Amino acid sequence: MNRQISVVVVDDHPFFRDGLSRGLAASGRIRVLGEADDGRSGIAMITDLKPDVAVVDQQMPDLTGTDVVHAVIRDGLPTKVLLLSAVTDSVVVFDALREGAAGYVSKNSDRDAIIGAVERVSKGETVVPPELAGGLVAQIRAHAQPDAPALSERESQVLNGFARGLSIPQIAAELYIGASTVKTHAANLYQKLGVSDRAAAVAEGMRRRLIE
Repeated sequence: MNRQISVVVVDDHPFFRDGLSRGLAASGRIRVLGEADDGRSGIAMITDLKPDVAVVDQQMPDLTGTDVVHAVIRDGLPTKVLLLSAVTDSVVVFDALREGAAGYVSKNSDRDAIIGAVERVSKGETVVPPELAGGLVAQIRAHAQPDAPALSERESQVLNGFARGLSIPQIAAELYIGASTVKTHAANLYQKLGVSDRAAAVAEGMRRRLIE
């Protein structure tokens, strides 16, 4: 049996916090160690319990979710922080990821999507809202870093196709190869970038200056 993912929930809205905790625990794959109702108590709880993942509301009075991320990184804590917010603005999301957030998910996401995001960030993956892939491009270009992995020619072509909004069948047609071959290159690409979907691949590819 796989070990449960330990989680702390930080949100200043009691109803949402309770519902989120119940939903995560009901999955059977996540163990909620505790709940905090503001950023300061959330940081204290994360420091004390050191959960695998902290699911943190971005918009809280006093300290924001990004402030919590900063404290976790500053103190060298092993916890990965997944931010939740009703607002998914590309500038806010990029700033949060730059601070060290493991992911950013809309509060409007369904339970399975949030559970999936928790599981993915616990494995070291980066999670971003798919609809923000294009909006993040300008932010990532402006702050790009050259720490790029070596991509094969095909992997680079697939990544650039994703950045142009092409589907796997469209990329296959453009490159005159089979869709299954494109899927294989995409899987290799995701592994090299440490992501698990197209949107995150585009975001990470732009950050590392891999997209033309």
